[in-house]
Amino acid sequence: MTKSLRINQERLWQAHMDLAKIGALANGGNCRLTLTDEDKLARDLFIDWCRQAGCEVSFDQIGNIFIHRPGKGNNKNAVMCGSHLDTQPHGGKFDGIYGVLAGLEVIRTLNDNNIETELPIEVAVWINEEGVRFSPGVTGSATFAGVYSVEEILAIKSNDGCLWGDELQRASFAGDEKPGSRQLDSFFELHIEQGPVLEDQKKQIGVVTGIQGIRWLLVDVIGKDAHAGTTPLDMRRDALVSAAKMVVEANSLGKAYAPEARVTIGQLEVTPNGPSTIPSKVSFTVDIRHPDNAVLEQLKNQISKRFEEISAEENSELALSLRLTTEPVIFNADCLTAIQNASNTLGYSHMDILSGAGHDSIYLSRMAPTGMIFVPSQGGVSHSEAEYSSPEDLAAGCNVLLHSMLERARAL
Repeated sequence: MTKSLRINQERLWQAHMDLAKIGALANGGNCRLTLTDEDKLARDLFIDWCRQAGCEVSFDQIGNIFIHRPGKGNNKNAVMCGSHLDTQPHGGKFDGIYGVLAGLEVIRTLNDNNIETELPIEVAVWINEEGVRFSPGVTGSATFAGVYSVEEILAIKSNDGCLWGDELQRASFAGDEKPGSRQLDSFFELHIEQGPVLEDQKKQIGVVTGIQGIRWLLVDVIGKDAHAGTTPLDMRRDALVSAAKMVVEANSLGKAYAPEARVTIGQLEVTPNGPSTIPSKVSFTVDIRHPDNAVLEQLKNQISKRFEEISAEENSELALSLRLTTEPVIFNADCLTAIQNASNTLGYSHMDILSGAGHDSIYLSRMAPTGMIFVPSQGGVSHSEAEYSSPEDLAAGCNVLLHSMLERARAL
């Protein structure tokens, strides 16, 4: 019976369109930053839908939401899926949101067909995945995995000067449950790819084998400000010239590890940033990614060493620190097999794929067997109002999620 089971494509799409009305932007995207009024409205709407579906709803102490559909067996370990509802400032309708609404659609489909499972089915809404209003990101799942304490998270101050704990109470999402106390059989995350590979390869489903490791460097280059018109070039300590050489060198070093390596300088601040003043300080970030931890560490060390050499050559000072380290993740073989089996059963073309972006599954993989599913992103666009995945692709991914979870939860 379950092999012929399919989700309701129109209902899944309509849920996305209804949720997208909250925090809507002029060019078709969304802005719902963590624990803002818009985020609360979106969470409240989702919770209302879940309660209408007969689910239990609970919160943990930092504001993660858990939706529970009971199982009929003695094993209380849940088969969980989920993602996040918060967005980028100019975010799209699908990033993160898809994985949450697809989880609800799985439950609605099981209800429609009167299907009970041996293990419980759960959907998680991980708080503050994007890390825009509160830093760091991927906070809810990381705390669930024990990376941060509740006290640390409640004390975080937002970029608009509000405490997490205060905003959590204001939004009425503070629960009693200790993060990480839930017992899980497995975890699945369904997500848009956010890149061009599936579309380019004309595949409907990406079986995500793992996630690249990350090293984030914070770099301060110190020179000396001086007059642009009176200071000869050979007598300057120009921080921006030093930084510019570092940026070019980091890119070149990354290319030496092609095609897997990613090196990005995405943020740069120049001081004093005046048109007629030689820059005295430049601060920038270096985002380094690779699926092999040894290569990742080697590339990070090579970049750091060359920065030190360039700083000495240009008579500038260098302060370099490691802000973030995440190890590469390889997902559970049994979960990947369940995703492959589901794709084959449903007749969807699929391919193995590596995630270049970070996701909540990085931390869930520490807590339970974990697998990820990708569907195509039109043009590879994400973190943009132009982000788009078709109703058919969203339905295909949700069908794969449904059958993958049923393989673990065991339909009765």
